[in-house]
Amino acid sequence: MVGQQLDIAIAGCGMAGLASALLLHRQGHRVTLYERFDQPRPLGSGLMVQPTGLAVLDGLGLAGRVLRDGAPVSRLLGRNAAGRVVLDARYGDLSQPGAFGIGIHRASLFSALYDAVLAQGIAVRTSCEVAGSKLTEGGRRIVFADGGTSPVHDLVVDTLGLHTTLAPPTGKWLDYGALWTTLDWPEESAFDATLLEQRYRAARQMVGVLPVGRGRLALFWSLRADALDGWKAAGLAAWKDEVRRLWPECAVLLDQIRDPQELTFARYAHRTLPRPVDDRLIHIGDSWHSASPQLGQGANMALLDAWALSVALGGEGTLQARLERAIALRRGHVKLYQWLTALFTPLYQSDAALPALLRDRLLAPLSRVGPGGAVQALLVGGLAGAPLRRLGLEMPDYVRLAEGTQPSVTVAVPA
Repeated sequence: MVGQQLDIAIAGCGMAGLASALLLHRQGHRVTLYERFDQPRPLGSGLMVQPTGLAVLDGLGLAGRVLRDGAPVSRLLGRNAAGRVVLDARYGDLSQPGAFGIGIHRASLFSALYDAVLAQGIAVRTSCEVAGSKLTEGGRRIVFADGGTSPVHDLVVDTLGLHTTLAPPTGKWLDYGALWTTLDWPEESAFDATLLEQRYRAARQMVGVLPVGRGRLALFWSLRADALDGWKAAGLAAWKDEVRRLWPECAVLLDQIRDPQELTFARYAHRTLPRPVDDRLIHIGDSWHSASPQLGQGANMALLDAWALSVALGGEGTLQARLERAIALRRGHVKLYQWLTALFTPLYQSDAALPALLRDRLLAPLSRVGPGGAVQALLVGGLAGAPLRRLGLEMPDYVRLAEGTQPSVTVAVPA
C-alpha cells in the first residue's frame, strides 16, 4: 500500500492540523480541513518554538518566516522574590552552534502555516463544528453539530485539541492556569529582548515576560483556577499591586492594561488518551496528549506528531498498521515529557512550600554544575529522548537561519 493516495479529513485548524495538511498534501493525499469558526484563527498569546518544532518548520520551508515574525530567545531566566537566580536554561549549552528558541505570538505561527495551506490550494471547510464521527462502509464520516455529515473519508485525523469531541474525556484539570495578554515592547525598560524572564514568589506566584517579535511581548501571571472569581472581584488595581511587589520593573507594562478583559485566563490540563488510534481515526497533538506548559512543549509536540503521521503514512502496510506506527514513533517521547512536566510543574505552580525550596536550594545549583546546563537545555529544547533522530529529522541550521540564507540542500519531506 506504499504510495496509495488517501482521502483524508483533518478536524481542526490548529498547529497540528495545518502542519499535517501540508505534509500529507505533499505526499499526494487529498486533504480537507474542517474548522468550526467562520474564519480560521488561533487562540492564545505567546509560545516558544523549540528546536524540535523548528526542525519540522524547516522541513516545511517555514523556519525563515517564523524567525522573521518571532524573536530569538537565548535563555530562560527565572529569579525568586529575593532576586536569586533559580532557573537559567541557555540554548547555547546545546551542541548545535548558534542554537536559540523563538518566542512568537500564536497568531504569527498560525499565519505562517495557514498561508502555506492556502497557497497549496488545500480545501478548508469553515463553520463546521465537529460533534463526532461514525464508521461507514469504506471509510469514516465526520458528524457536525448541526446534524450534517461530511463525505466519506479514508481517514480522519483529530487535531481538535484539549476539548476534542472525537475522543472520550480523559485526564484531569490542574489546579493552576495563567492570565495572558500581549503588549507593546516598551521603548525604555529593564527587559532583555533575548530572554524569557520570570519571577517567582515560592511557587504560588509567577509573572513572566516573553518577547514574541514585531515589537510585542506576552505577559503572563500564574493563577489558581479557583481564585479567578476572587481576582475579578478584587479589581485590576489590586492585581497590578501584586505584580509590582513581585517584579517592580513590570510597572511600565501594567500601564498598558486598562481593562480586565484584556487578560485571558487559560487553565491547564494533564491528559493522555489511552488509545489514540481507532479504525480510520487517529488523534494527535493535544487531542492525544496535553500537559502544563512549564516546559514550553505544546505546539512543538503537535508539530512532531504531524511529522510522525506523514512518515508512517509514507511507509508500508495496511492503513491501520501505519497509523499504529505513527503513534509508536512518538509514544516514548510523549510519555517522557508527560512525566517530566508532571515532575517539574509543582516547582513553579504549587501552594506547597517544599517544591519551591527544592527548586531554589537544590535543583538550581545542580543545573550550574558539570553537565547540568546541557541537560537543562536538552529538557527545555524538547530534545530529551532524541525525538528528531527517530523521525529522520535533523537539528535546524541556526547559523543559516540567523543569516537569512537558504538551505544548501533540500530538506526531505516524507513522501
